[in-house]
Amino acid sequence: MSEEDTRWQMVEYEGFEIHVGTLLRSGDKGQPCTYVGYVCHPGADVKLPGHSVAFHADGEEGFASEQEAAAEGVHVGRSIVDGTHPDLSVLSLVTSGA
Repeated sequence: MSEEDTRWQMVEYEGFEIHVGTLLRSGDKGQPCTYVGYVCHPGADVKLPGHSVAFHADGEEGFASEQEAAAEGVHVGRSIVDGTHPDLSVLSLVTSGA
């Protein structure tokens, strides 16, 4: 998996942007796709520390298609914004003003 092979999409949700990139995993015929992503405020410079909340698929979790991987990534991003994700939150983005 390389950065240039990542296909990105962005969804606006509750005043945040959810960016999800899908990747093809080599060697996995059954579930060849996975995702990475981040949540940020619109227009944020995500290269700066504290301006985004990054997330990714758990371990070796895979998906049969890029569409399935992207849908799960957006779902995870929404759970981060909603405050229902068990480990990640946008609270730091809200309190720091980033």
